[in-house]
Amino acid sequence: MDYSIFGYQFMQNAILSAFLGGIACSTIGVFVVLMHMPFIGVCMSHAAFAGALLGLWLGFDPTIGAFLFSLGAAAVVGPLADRGELNPETSVGVIFSLMLGLAFLFMGLMPGAKSGALELLWGSILTNTQSDIIILGIVAALVIIIILLFYKEMQATIFQRDMARAVGVPATLMLYSILFMTGATITASFSSIGGLLIFSLILNPAAAAYQLTYNMKRMFLFSAAFGVISCWIGLLFSYLFNIPSGATIVVTSSLIFLIAVAFSPKRKVKQWRQRAITEETNE
Repeated sequence: MDYSIFGYQFMQNAILSAFLGGIACSTIGVFVVLMHMPFIGVCMSHAAFAGALLGLWLGFDPTIGAFLFSLGAAAVVGPLADRGELNPETSVGVIFSLMLGLAFLFMGLMPGAKSGALELLWGSILTNTQSDIIILGIVAALVIIIILLFYKEMQATIFQRDMARAVGVPATLMLYSILFMTGATITASFSSIGGLLIFSLILNPAAAAYQLTYNMKRMFLFSAAFGVISCWIGLLFSYLFNIPSGATIVVTSSLIFLIAVAFSPKRKVKQWRQRAITEETNE
């Protein structure tokens, strides 16, 4: 391997983007996993994809379109669940179907070749610029700061939303904050991972961390570590074998999840409980 490649600016940008994106996505993923809303990442990523395609079609910056659509989806999911008395997952599914339809509509309306749309679909961390890094850094910093400032409130909202509201915790505001952070994180990482793959980077590291600990603070740390490792290993293999970086990062994060499941103490405890129940039943 030629280590001189790390002296190039594009590789340095990619490494830093992988670090920041891995932290931001996997940290948000902890909320997604604990709230049992894995579909939210799919919904937001398709919203960002639809917004970016609108930008390509109308000739403005796709990042702006992705940002507006993802935050718009976040702004609709919460109120739709509250006022429509729907399960949050149901409201997410409704918004997802809308964004999927808009994405295909905008893609069909685009004249000429669809190469730009394919770039948005797969992403390329090797082409990240200084402005991409700045956006990722701002979003990652905001996510960490908000979690540190409102950790207890968010924890109460995740596990006992009705009780948290009863004791004065602004549970609705906390829920909307989580949704908006999810939308902002997906938009910031959009060009690196790709519109239809980024939800995997949000879900997989957090799901792996969930297998290894019962402690929420440790889960944040494990998830961030798995996210960064997934991005760095995926980036390395993408460069070595000239394959799409977003897909490689997602495959790596999936492998880390499978390893975590194999060594999960929770799985062993569950097997022990099932064995004990079986023995009691046989007696």
